[in-house]
Amino acid sequence: MPYAETKDGIKIYYEEAGSGIPVVFVHEYAGDYRTWEPQMRALSRQYRCVTFSSRGYPKSDMPTDPEAYSQKIACNDVLALMDHLAIDRAHMVGHSMGASTILNIGLDHPHRCRSLAAAGCGWGSTPGAREREAAQKFGHDIANMFLNEGSDVAADKYANYLVRLQHKGKDPRGWAEFRQWLSEHSTQGHALTMLNLNLKRPTLYELKERLAKMQVPLLVVTGDEDDWCLDGSVMLKRTVPTAGLLVLPRSGHTITSEEPEAFNRALFEYFGSVDSGRWMTHRSAFPGA
Repeated sequence: MPYAETKDGIKIYYEEAGSGIPVVFVHEYAGDYRTWEPQMRALSRQYRCVTFSSRGYPKSDMPTDPEAYSQKIACNDVLALMDHLAIDRAHMVGHSMGASTILNIGLDHPHRCRSLAAAGCGWGSTPGAREREAAQKFGHDIANMFLNEGSDVAADKYANYLVRLQHKGKDPRGWAEFRQWLSEHSTQGHALTMLNLNLKRPTLYELKERLAKMQVPLLVVTGDEDDWCLDGSVMLKRTVPTAGLLVLPRSGHTITSEEPEAFNRALFEYFGSVDSGRWMTHRSAFPGA
């Protein structure tokens, strides 16, 4: 099986398809390398597409040391994978947890990014202290749920959260596949990822000053019923000078699988616009342009 090795010796499982300009997909907390299959099949007709499982997820290594998980480490793992595959720059597509990772790569390593596409971005990012405290408690509850109740029970509960029910209603078969894959994950991997990556990473609002100076092209995609991320997505549009915002109606958090045709179409148009130099053609929308 294909693996890339990180600086700290963790093996990251990946798959790739197609040829051309590289596209790297970074999955969400409830996903893995399989999450991006609708995108791999569509975009690999024109691009070199790479999908992988983050550390702690099947079929990658699952370190048991809490210090082996953080936002910086997640970013470095993506870069290590790109180095392994001799990819200098890529379009980066991230969902939720993965969207936070690619945003941080865009801030710290902009030279590695042709563009960024952040879907369902912003869980845990709220400006108020009370809301932030509630998000922290919710995250701890999720970690404990996986540890104490096992992956099968936890997957069923997690897949039935309100922001996932739109997927279930539109595509019961696809939702059942999502739930099944989630049930196959490591309880410890989920707990360590939540406690040491998701709950400790900087929020969008903590990154706001830096985001306001980011020059990498950014497409933000959200569902209008994704209460976890809608406000954060609007904030990104209003803050990042290179950002465009796509809001899909009657859609929840699992947007890349819930509305794959709309999402794929948006990526094709976005990548084409970036690669042809047209994404930033219309500057009049920005103050002082």
